[in-house]
Amino acid sequence: MASLDVPICQCPRCQAGEEHPDRIWHQQINLLLSRLDEAQRRWYVAIEADRIGHGGDQLLSQITGMDAQTIRRGRAELATSLAEHPPTRVRQPGGGRPRIEKKTPKS
Repeated sequence: MASLDVPICQCPRCQAGEEHPDRIWHQQINLLLSRLDEAQRRWYVAIEADRIGHGGDQLLSQITGMDAQTIRRGRAELATSLAEHPPTRVRQPGGGRPRIEKKTPKS
């Protein structure tokens, strides 16, 4: 997701076009998510799903377009106090695209 793309809520009430009290909340969630990196999105949505309780994963999945499994992964990472996620890195070591050319030592 590009940083300027704000997804549109896919919940049935927003898709029906009806005005409802949570419509602005859904828009604000998606706006915030558009500015966060992938791990931060996972963690924030997991917190919101926990706050909602039963059915939170499904609802937040509809609002944000995130997969429910991704939300559960965020919850599991938060349960371990983000122990495996150093604050100075976005991706785990070794993550990301492999180099096109290998580094060669200078002779």
